[in-house]
Amino acid sequence: QSFTLVILIGCSLLTLTFAVERWWFYRATTGDVDGFMEAMRKLIDGGKYAEASKLAASTPGPVASLAQVALSGRSKGKSELAALMTAQQIDERTKLEHYLPILGTMGNMTPFIGLFGTVLGIVRAFHDLAVAGSGGPAVVAAGISEALVATAAGLAVAIPSAAIFNYFLKRVKDINSSMEANSIRLLVYLGMA
Repeated sequence: QSFTLVILIGCSLLTLTFAVERWWFYRATTGDVDGFMEAMRKLIDGGKYAEASKLAASTPGPVASLAQVALSGRSKGKSELAALMTAQQIDERTKLEHYLPILGTMGNMTPFIGLFGTVLGIVRAFHDLAVAGSGGPAVVAAGISEALVATAAGLAVAIPSAAIFNYFLKRVKDINSSMEANSIRLLVYLGMA
């Protein structure tokens, strides 16, 4: 079952790579949203749309992207602007969910890879017993204990993968809620609520 362990090591490296990438991405996109929105409110209330646009353009994150859409489409009607902001929110959510299916797949698939390695190891152990002809449990025990390593390795990859996947899903949900709430606020600030 050594090839299954190699596959599991590859899966663990894949999980680690995408977990770090997503963590870095979320870290870069979630700044001081409340402070940004307060600054936007003051600029819009003061009629300083050009400054508000510059602030939105220079601020990373999905809420700033929504603000850019709101400011650039403020001459449109309320329903058109709301539709544009909804479309932008969908685009931002797609970016947030990028690579998450890989982490979810690793969490679901690696226990089965480990189990497959275990089954192969047990088949090999019983084959060795049949070839040896005698020797009893001692011949099988070493093979079975070696085979169970694959199951343990599969779980060792799956448990962190599932935990990381669920953590990132929660982050996406929180950011999406923030986008929804701040879309409504931006419409109110622009007098289109």
